[in-house]
Amino acid sequence: MSAAESKLWYLERINLFKDLSQDELEEVDRVSQMKTMPKGQYIYFPEEPSKVIFLLKEGRVKLGSYSDDGKEIIKAILEPGEVFGELGIVGQEKRRDFAQAMDSSVRICAIGVSEMLRLMGGNSKLSLEMTKQIGDRLQRVERRLESLIFKDAKERIIDFIKTKAQEKGTRVGYEWLLKHNLTHQDIANLTATSRQTVTIVLNELREKDLIHFDRKSILIRDLDAI
Repeated sequence: MSAAESKLWYLERINLFKDLSQDELEEVDRVSQMKTMPKGQYIYFPEEPSKVIFLLKEGRVKLGSYSDDGKEIIKAILEPGEVFGELGIVGQEKRRDFAQAMDSSVRICAIGVSEMLRLMGGNSKLSLEMTKQIGDRLQRVERRLESLIFKDAKERIIDFIKTKAQEKGTRVGYEWLLKHNLTHQDIANLTATSRQTVTIVLNELREKDLIHFDRKSILIRDLDAI
């Protein structure tokens, strides 16, 4: 696979571009730049200008911010196919969070906001998909905020598992299979709990035969029952 073919192959697997024609993908290829980031490297920081949006091709990226006392607050862990840094499209001038590579070789595609707006202006499907993705992201943030305010630790963990299963899982009858790359600490960070609490809750659900899990997957026996 040549470098150009490789880039197009990755672009075809970005959710945002799923309905684009080959010619349209080649135009995205022309105005975008592929980058590889080592584990731990920051892709952007808070207060940086929001002039570029990023498409995640390979690996995972952590989005977060820091509290006044320096504590890290994890907002999302992104997987291949997702878009981030996209709020420049709707007028955000400066970043409000950071983005950091979580795996040893994270591959991203960077596109200037001005170029993306031009592409969207000439393609109603792309514009609609971008609007949908921004709306979906804001809804997830709102649900997470409500969960943090109104639910206890156990409820937040269960709610996180159910939401992830519905977003990323595969349904077979009453069961849902969620394949993931999250550690118990990752889940704790995303639910504002502790790693020990996550382990306790998952073990309780397994003892009740409501879920089965290993390091890479969670099988939910009945989504309505947990």
